[in-house]
Amino acid sequence: MTARHDLPEADAFTRTYWNAAAAGRLLIRRCGACARAHHYPREFCPYCWSEDVTWEDASGRATLYTWSVVHRNDLPPFGERTPYVAAVVDLAEGPRMSTEVVGEDADTLRAGMALEATFREGVPVFRVAGHGAPA
Repeated sequence: MTARHDLPEADAFTRTYWNAAAAGRLLIRRCGACARAHHYPREFCPYCWSEDVTWEDASGRATLYTWSVVHRNDLPPFGERTPYVAAVVDLAEGPRMSTEVVGEDADTLRAGMALEATFREGVPVFRVAGHGAPA
């Protein structure tokens, strides 16, 4: 059996995040001390170091910050997906997130364009807002 490099191994802490993603919900963490949201999930606030952080549903709205088209990746299953668009997006709640943009010709992408979350095999990816069906 070939190992997959695109699916996470949930642990006791991240299981909440991945279970929500499997159900089509994007979660972020918010600090109760400084009120700032962050992503990727951590057990403490990366801004003020408080451990008073909780899960919250994100809206799924984002803007495209930057992207790169990947034409070669030998790790399964990425090779079957090439070319694909690796991207960094700014979530509406504030955090920046690494992800993939799906369902769009890379030539049409522009920094600042509106995106929305969708899910592929329980992993959040993004598409241009208002375009197409889920991944």
